Amino acid sequence: VGSEMCIETDTNIYAQVIDGKTNKIIASASTVEADVKKKLKNRSDTNAATEIGKRIADKAIKAGVKVVAFDRSGYRYHGRVKALADSARENGLTF
Repeated sequence: VGSEMCIETDTNIYAQVIDGKTNKIIASASTVEADVKKKLKNRSDTNAATEIGKRIADKAIKAGVKVVAFDRSGYRYHGRVKALADSARENGLTF
């Protein structure tokens, strides 16, 4: 078991990379972070998901994680979920 990336969407978008062995959070990113709030007009659209995908990839790679299992938490793979995943991949994470 390696690292897992989980997401949640509602009025904000959250992503975490979790160590599958210890269940500890390795990296996290969300639209509630102060600098992200300032940058985005809408914190729950595909543009926000793209930004969070980039941020979670950057933080995970800095923590030494490049390969993750993607847990979409029951959400269908389209829209915001797809935008976040595509952005994370484009920025260096492998699913």
